[in-house]
Amino acid sequence: MIWANFLHLYQPPTQKPQWVQKIARESYRKLTKEFLENPNAKATINVNGVLLEHFDTNGCHDIIQDLKTLGTRGQIEFTASAKFHPFLPLMPEREIVRQIHLNTETCQKYLGDAYVPRGFFPPEMAYSAHVGEIVARLGFQWIILDELAFTDDVGHLNPNTIYTLAEHPSCAVFFRDRGISFRILSAEVNFAGEVTFLLKDRLQNEYLVTAMDGETFGHHRPGLENLLFALYHDPNVSSATMSELLTRFPSRTPATPRDSTWAILKRDIQNHTPFSRWSSPTNTIHRDQWELTNLAIREVERCEDKKTLDPRVRPMLDRALHSDQYWWASAEPWWSIEMIEAGAKELMDVIHVLNVSHTIKTRARELYTNILQTAFEWQRSGVVDERAKAADEDVVERITAEMPYVPEEEFTALVANLTHQMEESARTQEYERAAQLRDRITELNEKKHELITPRGKPPTSS
Repeated sequence: MIWANFLHLYQPPTQKPQWVQKIARESYRKLTKEFLENPNAKATINVNGVLLEHFDTNGCHDIIQDLKTLGTRGQIEFTASAKFHPFLPLMPEREIVRQIHLNTETCQKYLGDAYVPRGFFPPEMAYSAHVGEIVARLGFQWIILDELAFTDDVGHLNPNTIYTLAEHPSCAVFFRDRGISFRILSAEVNFAGEVTFLLKDRLQNEYLVTAMDGETFGHHRPGLENLLFALYHDPNVSSATMSELLTRFPSRTPATPRDSTWAILKRDIQNHTPFSRWSSPTNTIHRDQWELTNLAIREVERCEDKKTLDPRVRPMLDRALHSDQYWWASAEPWWSIEMIEAGAKELMDVIHVLNVSHTIKTRARELYTNILQTAFEWQRSGVVDERAKAADEDVVERITAEMPYVPEEEFTALVANLTHQMEESARTQEYERAAQLRDRITELNEKKHELITPRGKPPTSS
C-alpha cells in the first residue's frame, strides 16, 4: 500500500509565544527530527506562513532549517494555502487570492527553493465550487478535501484512481480517508499493527490518503507520535507525497465535491449546513461575527479603491480574518470567550482606524458588544453546554470495526516509553505535560485487556 500522509501545521496569529514554544517542543521538533532520521519517510505538509513567522520570532529557527532540509531532500512536499487561515468559502475572491499570495511570499522567504507547492490546502479543508475554481485558475495541480465532500458514506472511495474536479479536469482532488484518519488522530489505534489490520484488504497496489493536524502528534495526544513513526517503519506500508500519486496512478475519474470542511458531519449534509462550525444559521454569534467581518472587508476594499487606505491598515485586516474566532464560537463543542473577543476586537479596530463615517464605526462597536454580550449570556445560561452536548462529536464520528490483537510486549514498550516521558516532564517541572502523559497512560491501561486479548487472527510482524 502507498501511504500519502498529509499534516497541517498551524497556529493562529494571536497565539502566545509560550504556546508556540511548547507545541514546537512537544510536536513540531519531534516530527522534523524523526523525518530527518528516516530518509525513506515521506509526507505532504502544509505550514502556514503565519506559523513560520511564529517560529522566527520565538527562537524556533532549527525547525525552519529542518523543514528546508526535508523539502530539499524531496521527503517533504509543501502545499500552498492562505497565510492567516481564513475561511475561504465565505470570503470574496479578492481576499482569497491575496491571502494565497501572502502565504506564498512568506513561505518562500523562510523555505527558499524548498518551497515549490503543486497542491493546495484550503484552511479547515473548507471547500466550495468558488474556491475550487480559484485554485484551478491559479494553476495548482491538486487540492485536498474530506471524504464526505465526495460521498455520503465513508469507505466508498476508489483507491486505484485519481479524482479530478469535473469543471476543472487539470486539477486533481484528493479525498482523505476519514475512517483511518479519525482512528489515528483520536488515538483509537495505538500501534502500527492495528492500522494495517484495519487495512488488511487494501495492502496491495492501492493508495491511502490520511490528513491530520500535525499538533495531534505529541501535543494534543502525548505519545501518539510513536504510532506515526512506527507506521513509517511498517514493511506493509510505502510512503509517498501527494504529487507522486499523480504519476503512480494514471486512471482519472471526475468528481464534483460538495461544500464541506474536515469537520463536516452527516447531519450537516442532511441539514444543508456544511459550514456549521464556522457559520451556523442557529448561531447568533456567528451572524454578528460575519456581519462585522464583511463590514471590515468592504470598507478596507472601498478605501483601497479610492486610494485612501493607510498602508498600516491592510496587514491588520489580513491578520484579523483567521478562522479560529468562528470555530471557538460554535460551542459544537469548542468554546472560548477569549478567542471570540480577540477576533471581534481585531475586526473592530480595523474599522475604527479607517477614514469612514461615524455610523459605520458605531455599527462596528455595536456588533463587537453584541458578540461579547451574547457569548457571556450563553455561558451563564447553559446554552454552551446544550450545544456541546448536542454535537457529541466523538460518538458521531467513531467508525466501528473489529480491532486486532496487540502483542503484549508492544503494549508494554509503549507504556514504558510514555512513563519515561512523564517522569522526565516532572523532573523538568513541566507538570501540566506530566499530567497529560499520566492520563494517556491511564487510558491505555484501561484498554489493556481489550487490546492484548486476541480477536481472530493477530496482525503479523513480518
